[in-house]
Amino acid sequence: MDSSTASTTEESKAKIVASKSSGIQSSRGCRLSGIRINKEDLNRKLSVPEYLRHAIRDSIESKDVNAAVDRCREGNNGGSEAVPEGPMVVFVNSKSGGRHGPQLKERLQQLMGEEQVFDLSDVKPDEFVNYGLVCLEKLAGLGDYCAKETRDKLRIMVAGGDGTVGWVLGSLAELHTQGREPVPPVAVLPLGTGNDLSRSFGWGGSFPIFWKSAVKRTLLRAITDPVCHLDSWHLLVSMPSGEVVDPPHSLKPTEECSLEQGLTIEGELPEKVNCYEGVFYNYFSVGMDAQVAYGFHHLRNEKPYLAQGPISNKLIYSGYSCTQGWFVTPCISDPSLRGLENILRMHVRKVNCSEWEQIPVPKSVRAIVALNLHNYGSGRNPWGNPKRKYLEKKGFVEAHVDDGLLEIFGLKHGWHASFVMVELISAKHIAQEDDIMLLWSFIVYDSWIFLLRI
Repeated sequence: MDSSTASTTEESKAKIVASKSSGIQSSRGCRLSGIRINKEDLNRKLSVPEYLRHAIRDSIESKDVNAAVDRCREGNNGGSEAVPEGPMVVFVNSKSGGRHGPQLKERLQQLMGEEQVFDLSDVKPDEFVNYGLVCLEKLAGLGDYCAKETRDKLRIMVAGGDGTVGWVLGSLAELHTQGREPVPPVAVLPLGTGNDLSRSFGWGGSFPIFWKSAVKRTLLRAITDPVCHLDSWHLLVSMPSGEVVDPPHSLKPTEECSLEQGLTIEGELPEKVNCYEGVFYNYFSVGMDAQVAYGFHHLRNEKPYLAQGPISNKLIYSGYSCTQGWFVTPCISDPSLRGLENILRMHVRKVNCSEWEQIPVPKSVRAIVALNLHNYGSGRNPWGNPKRKYLEKKGFVEAHVDDGLLEIFGLKHGWHASFVMVELISAKHIAQEDDIMLLWSFIVYDSWIFLLRI
């Protein structure tokens, strides 16, 4: 059984710094409104006081917050140092951005305290949340004014792709659950292939050629630009016990797994299941689109020499999709599996209603996507910009990233997807949901069930 549950509330929305323009792509990155950005001034704005930097790093490395706090209190002046205007911590995915990851990390360490730049291969986001931030909070609780102000003003920059940004946002979401406000806003320095989340908030879709100077402007905008909200969707996935899976960082094992009452499921349910839960911010897909993305992910991990940058990644992704039957369904495939309507059931249930309503899956659709952003597949807009009359007729509203809605659309095959990606046509609109629960019943020969509840 493969099931999944997602929900979003005002309290669980992620905070994203929205750049007023895609300045990261500009070759004039060392200037802002005609004023040259001074390296020393930027350092003073960003750098966390030295004793706090060492305390955070000590907490993470030792995994002992109390000991780190005691050592910090013995060696500092009681928190009387000046609080920076925009204290910042940066997470760098050194494996992203082709060959630029390690160079970018070194550049960032030059512009701020070395202890403020974390390589994700060494320090995971949840370690920072559970040890680094806890250290600041304990010092603040003991009367350290500088630690308190640093914690309250802290912003986070993520240098990586959409997966890296989602990983960090998911870890920070635990602060909501634990009541540890405020949650630091996140800015993005795009190093990935698609960078759809980065595009949606004005940080650009690619790593700039003149990146050494552009990085300074990006850091300054990260502490001065306004904060927007992004819907955060909770996902619960269950599958038959014994299935071999390689879940992403965003999915963690969980014991919670229950089927909604009042819902009729075809086929027999497995007695034992494995469950995972997590969050997503960009989009969630079922079908051929997901199969290609999953296969490409593993191909890149098995042969990292193929992934030298965004351009090579896109070429490999396109070539790989042609081998998976996305454009031509293999003759050996069961004809009944050529469309998801044969193997997938989709139901909705409004919040204050006990009845489930089934939504028919359009004929010949081979991929269904639940979209949370304006961008998909490297900056494309498959939902399009429907006119007001069409929206009113379908019962839809204009889409926004913080409206508590998912735009659900379908793609028929590779050729249909190609026309959608070049924006000659829009994708097949299926639903747009608010305050409801969606259930996707994915029934195959071994009685898997895939559930998505919103």
